Amino acid sequence: MAEEVGLDLEELRQLQNIAKRPRVLNLINSEISNLEKLRDSAVSSNAKPEVPVTVPAPVSSSGKPVSSSGLNYVTLGTFSWDQDNDKVKMYISLEGVDEDKVQAEFKPMSLDIKIHDVRGKNYRCAIPKLCKEIMPEKCKVLVKPKRIVITMVKSSRGNWLDIHHKEDKIKPSLEKEKDPMAGIMGMMKNLYEDGDEEMKKTIAKAWTDARSGKAADPLKGL
Repeated sequence: MAEEVGLDLEELRQLQNIAKRPRVLNLINSEISNLEKLRDSAVSSNAKPEVPVTVPAPVSSSGKPVSSSGLNYVTLGTFSWDQDNDKVKMYISLEGVDEDKVQAEFKPMSLDIKIHDVRGKNYRCAIPKLCKEIMPEKCKVLVKPKRIVITMVKSSRGNWLDIHHKEDKIKPSLEKEKDPMAGIMGMMKNLYEDGDEEMKKTIAKAWTDARSGKAADPLKGL
């Protein structure tokens, strides 16, 4: 999806360079802006979502209850992860962590990690809805000098396509997903009607080539 939108943007910018009339330029600029928003939505759908900071107070991984009311947390939204058929591992890069000040709450479909008093700051990493179920009683947190390793045991063997449940991802609007070219086609009609003779000849040739099979994309070559 993002790749197709990127190709559309490239060709629209080529049109932008040859357009002269103010209205034509405004139409092209408007469609470029719409496609850039669509591209950003498609890219953000692959990104990890922001994690909320409101969850029930957990129990530390060492088994010691720790009160977290009234504390401010820096959200740790960046981490790496890998997996095998039985486990999923998350890696959080953070130095100077005291294992006794790490809280970990595992549930069948979520996790919440809180790290307290690291050079005067508190950190938090949470996934409110995992891809699939885990076994909380078998999960663990290991603190190393430069990173934290979180091991989650899968309830059922197999491969996860993502660590987040797919419904947690940001999705582009359904209307744009259905036909991302619809806006371009309407814009091309307006360009033809309002463009100068050079623009009309260019667009007419592109459409003729597309209909005769010389070009699969009516914008190709513009």
